[in-house]
Amino acid sequence: MNRRTLLGGLFAAASVPVLAACGGGITSLKGDANGGGGGGSSTGGVVIGTANFTENQVLGYLYAAVLTAAGVKSTVRPNLGTREILIPALRGGDIDLLPEYQGALLHYLSPKATATEEGDMQNALAIALPAGLQILPYGKAEDSDAFAVTRETADKYGLRTLADLKKQNGKLVIGAAPEVKKRVVGVVGLKEVYGVEFKEFKSLDSSGPLVKGALKKGDVDVANLFTTDTDIAAEDWVVLTDPKNLVPGQHVVPLIADRKADSTVRKALARLGDALTTGDLTELNRKVDKDKKDPEDVANSWAADHGLARK
Repeated sequence: MNRRTLLGGLFAAASVPVLAACGGGITSLKGDANGGGGGGSSTGGVVIGTANFTENQVLGYLYAAVLTAAGVKSTVRPNLGTREILIPALRGGDIDLLPEYQGALLHYLSPKATATEEGDMQNALAIALPAGLQILPYGKAEDSDAFAVTRETADKYGLRTLADLKKQNGKLVIGAAPEVKKRVVGVVGLKEVYGVEFKEFKSLDSSGPLVKGALKKGDVDVANLFTTDTDIAAEDWVVLTDPKNLVPGQHVVPLIADRKADSTVRKALARLGDALTTGDLTELNRKVDKDKKDPEDVANSWAADHGLARK
């Protein structure tokens, strides 16, 4: 299947509603729980899809590296889009595996979910997942959404927390990926939880060059970024704190179709999750975004250096 055919299938699948049903999941590196006992087979290979931002692509290639080392033929389909495309594609068989993030995935599947602790979110995800999908153990690494402003903007308006934004209702412009306008961890949640209303929403990208460029130029006042983005520290941007815990924990977690979740795949991804730290993930992002290295090369090198893939 070529890229055009795959994407055609993805967009067709995106129209299929996601139905909440009891799915398999596991909450420990040591065993299975909630019906996540596998039963699938990776003999025919695993197709890994990724979202349309650097870090998710790096994670996809890390998955491929450790699976290949375990003897599983792996193909990465990078930069396919958002959950609105990826989840139906996973259910429909266009792809088999996704690098996901606990809190963001839970809020996508169950917008009213209240779990914030890692174990609670894992259990909530196992219940909320559509039939045929399961989550594997979450890893050490995490990457949360953040809402950032420049130091100048923070000082000008007295912005230190998300609650402070309400004092400037109707005056500030927010920049983010298009889907953030309708997400709980986004414009919807900022209004519901903090009473914040913006002058304008600008559709840009996910912690990428468009939104960061707009923040630098002053075209937006508030930018939705990821906490592993090295530009936050480099540019001295201020991440607004979240006293009401709008943004849940975001440990990296593999989301896989039951049909491919055999013991070989599960063990390989668990080893990766136990080895990869938030610091590692931040550095891998930097190598791609700043040093302009290829995400596949960066992922393969890290996996080999940590004994998880062949050199």
